[in-house]
Amino acid sequence: MRTLLYVLAVLISVTAQAPSFASSVTARSFHSEALNREWSYTIYLPTGYRDNGPRYPVLYLLHGNHGDANDWITQGQLQATADQLIERKEIPPVVIVMPQAGTDWYVDRKEKMQTAFFSNLLPEIESHYAVSNQRNGRAIGGVSMGGFGALRYALLAPDAFCSVMLLSPAIYADVPPLTSAARSVGVFGDRQFDPRVWHELNYPALWSGYLDRPWRLPFFIAAGDGDLVIQAEADALYTHLRQANNPAALRIVEGGHTWDVWRGLIGAGLKYTLECVKGSGK
Repeated sequence: MRTLLYVLAVLISVTAQAPSFASSVTARSFHSEALNREWSYTIYLPTGYRDNGPRYPVLYLLHGNHGDANDWITQGQLQATADQLIERKEIPPVVIVMPQAGTDWYVDRKEKMQTAFFSNLLPEIESHYAVSNQRNGRAIGGVSMGGFGALRYALLAPDAFCSVMLLSPAIYADVPPLTSAARSVGVFGDRQFDPRVWHELNYPALWSGYLDRPWRLPFFIAAGDGDLVIQAEADALYTHLRQANNPAALRIVEGGHTWDVWRGLIGAGLKYTLECVKGSGK
């Protein structure tokens, strides 16, 4: 009897110390008018999140060409990293949204993915979750192809986001190398890769428009030192930003174009990127 009472006391103690709501990761979908189909996304909700609670800051993360939204969780260990950083109060509690984008490169070519992001996804998330609908409560990031998309969206709509995280962004200021997926996915050209289309959609075409507007977004830019072309592009983007007196941080670490590199960068990227949303939510 004494042993049983002891076990019950331990269980009660553990239960009392556990959070009321643990963080969760869920896959959802909704009908996108721009895409004219169901569109799915994965969403991370931090410990203690409630739909009827205060609004949280929100981070939108865009996946790479050879992956999907769940890579952030399964390969990037995003949930565990975010949980730990929130528990240590190194980042604020945040909702993280990871949309599926196939190989669309986040532009309005094969599908109207860019239009769907701004006109469908943001309103969907902001109407169904307790997240910020203000610039100082939104951030964006991406990896590889997703870095291309996140950079475009940030430069196109600096009034919509307060910070950007780019992990090995496939941004190639000139043209992509012959090995790049951008040349073969049927996005940048109707039948074959067209440099003209690439240049129309790549970030240098958006640069002057961004600089003409009053907002300046801090950029966290990172790549592996074995990812030679993308490392050079990341360094060039960082240099352009700093020359324009735009806040930016650059991290070059050992490794290539892999999740082994990105997994190790996510923590530092979240801390830098979410600095701008502190005080915007709970």
